[in-house]
Amino acid sequence: MFRVFFYHDGVNNGTRLASPPQDDRHIPNRWSELGKEHDIDLVLCVAAAQRRGIVDPDEMKRHKKDANNIAEKFRISGLGQLIEAGVQADRLITFGD
Repeated sequence: MFRVFFYHDGVNNGTRLASPPQDDRHIPNRWSELGKEHDIDLVLCVAAAQRRGIVDPDEMKRHKKDANNIAEKFRISGLGQLIEAGVQADRLITFGD
């Protein structure tokens, strides 16, 4: 596995503003750790991220926001990254609807 492409509500896995209860898993941190440990490219769909208010430093400037909220190791990009992953990988797995 070299890339995980998050779209629709899945982009919420890439926010650094998640604050789960102490006895719950911190899903964005777990994804960041997995990405770092195995050098996995974690990509958030740009359109889905914008709709849900998730911005990286570039999108922050472009949309004149005063802060970004993307979690460590994640990046925002377009559907081309999903297509490229499908071409390069030997299989494409999807979860959800």
